[in-house]
Amino acid sequence: MDSLDTEVLRQARDWVAAGHSVHLLTVAQTWGSAPRQAGAMAALRADGRLIGSVSGGCVEDDLMERARQSALPDRPERITYGITSDEAARFGLPCGGTLRLVVEPVRDTTWLDPVLANIASHALTLRTVDLQTGACSLAPAGPLDGPDFDGRTLRAVYGPRWRLLIIGANQTGRALANIAVSLDFHVLVCDPREEFHAGWDMPGVTLLTSMPDDAVGDIGTDGRTAIVALTHDPKLDDMVLLEALKSPAFYVGALGSGPSQARRRERLRMFDLSEEEIDRLHGPVGLRIASRTPAEIAVAIAGELIWVRNTAGGAAACAPHAPNATRQQP
Repeated sequence: MDSLDTEVLRQARDWVAAGHSVHLLTVAQTWGSAPRQAGAMAALRADGRLIGSVSGGCVEDDLMERARQSALPDRPERITYGITSDEAARFGLPCGGTLRLVVEPVRDTTWLDPVLANIASHALTLRTVDLQTGACSLAPAGPLDGPDFDGRTLRAVYGPRWRLLIIGANQTGRALANIAVSLDFHVLVCDPREEFHAGWDMPGVTLLTSMPDDAVGDIGTDGRTAIVALTHDPKLDDMVLLEALKSPAFYVGALGSGPSQARRRERLRMFDLSEEEIDRLHGPVGLRIASRTPAEIAVAIAGELIWVRNTAGGAAACAPHAPNATRQQP
């Protein structure tokens, strides 16, 4: 869940409390090309005011017009857009795209407060909605749970934003932080070296000046956290990797050329890390796009982060880098 989806739930609750009629729109299924993935949400008031996005185009326009005409369902119901090519063109969907939504009136908001509280504490929540009866329930969700819809039952997972912990307040760290903020990661930059963090002034980025290995525990690293070591200082990078590779982080990477990564792995074997844990390390970090400059390396890292986060096979597919794949410094 990104910050916009969190705001959708919060705004839906507040609108209902203020006496508005509100519908929650959830992308349940997609086929072909689709503007937003399953699980994306929007909240829609009866006067047509909307927050969030389910397509970023004409689908919202159609739903807003339905709301103004009081034509939205009074119980949970599925609505499908883009069945035919003509309809896909009408609603601005990519070629071949089909979008199925679950549209439900929000009357009882008692489930929203515990969901929002769980998000704030970095816990995942599974909400199940039976479209036939309208009944819904909440349960803890696991890291492998995701949105699902079988035609009758919608299973939506709500959780915190994805986080990125960058070790190193240098040029590459600054470039990566900029990109990650635009991708809606909650970005934290950790560097205990005053000469690097003095004057740090990046809005939207949390600066930590503790030791990097302490930061892994202090931030409550979970399965929605990525950790990237960029200092080029083994005393800092190796320290954080010893903790990060044992953590639930979904991605752990480190800057450095192929030979330097081989030496790093040998150093890590001297500590209490298993081969399986060491194999989690993405190094040289980033996609193999022949990147050279700090900005190019940041683009390569961001691309790999997205790949691993969004695809079940991404981690396996991009972990075994060739030496010097991104011409990173030794």
